[in-house]
Amino acid sequence: MSAKISSTKTKTDTLILLFFRITLKKTMKFAVDCMLGKLAKWLKILGFDTVFFSRIEDDELLELTVREGRILLTRDTGFMEKAARRNAHTLFVESEEWPDQVRQVLSSFNLREKCRPYSRCIPCNASLKDLSREKARNLVSPFVFKKGKSFALCPICGRIFWKGTHHEDMEKKLDKLLNQVDQDG
Repeated sequence: MSAKISSTKTKTDTLILLFFRITLKKTMKFAVDCMLGKLAKWLKILGFDTVFFSRIEDDELLELTVREGRILLTRDTGFMEKAARRNAHTLFVESEEWPDQVRQVLSSFNLREKCRPYSRCIPCNASLKDLSREKARNLVSPFVFKKGKSFALCPICGRIFWKGTHHEDMEKKLDKLLNQVDQDG
């Protein structure tokens, strides 16, 4: 099943959207085409399982999308048509601006309450694991250890995450983004 879900929804689009909300809500996973890198990054920041490759052939991304039961996010109408022929679940992303793109995805699939910020590794998309301060002591610099209150570990790449100096700026962006989703919803 494939659909172009847009702000001008038809009755069919509404039924397809309802299908997505009922059957896929618990396992919402995305595949994002190479034109939407910032969207992919922010979906991961919000805690959604999101694969993104800066260089991948359309057929490879479609195969992965279908095999893993992901929803393809794209701005490419030709790619949408190709995805429809492969029965891939799709969402046409309308805006060129990443905040609008994130809001569209969250609103289209009613995902506002499913957001779990800072729970995924941005580079490798794995779910982060809590890391005790004691275990973090030898894995981060003394300055980071002193300033950091909580830590998380990516079990795939081994990166350590903590609320650093950039955290406040990210929180402001997330608050603004999620508040706008709440107002639109």
